[in-house]
Amino acid sequence: MTLHKIIQTALVGALCLGVSACGGGNSSKPNIANSPEEFNDDLKASKSDKSSFWDLFGGTPDQKVQVNRYLWNASLDVLEFLPVQSVDPFTGVIVTGYGTPPGSGRSYRATVHIKDPALDARSLNVSLQTKGGRPVSASTTRAVEDAILSRARQLRIADKNL
Repeated sequence: MTLHKIIQTALVGALCLGVSACGGGNSSKPNIANSPEEFNDDLKASKSDKSSFWDLFGGTPDQKVQVNRYLWNASLDVLEFLPVQSVDPFTGVIVTGYGTPPGSGRSYRATVHIKDPALDARSLNVSLQTKGGRPVSASTTRAVEDAILSRARQLRIADKNL
């Protein structure tokens, strides 16, 4: 095994142990109440005493992050010629691999960050790189952002017509 594999295995094991330790130590079952209201009150009282994994990050597991769905879908539509490497709809990040756009001989890769629920240019951040790892000119990046914003507006208009 290489050193990289050993470190990776150790980190995954430590993460699994850390998450499993968040389960709490009380194994007793909740009291069965006579009515649903009493059961819910008992359940709320028992939950408020415990901490959870989500307390570390200041959120709850049911907390929703707002990402504009039109910008999200438009980004995937406009950059469809690039292979998608990773997608995280909770943080609004799309990372693609290298691909060549139609009618061009250069390979690009893109990282898209949608950081706001508004259908606005400030909500969209696009970063492009060439095969050599160099950033692309600002005008090319702006053209891709404009294409994504235009496609997002088209999707929103089409959605309103339903």
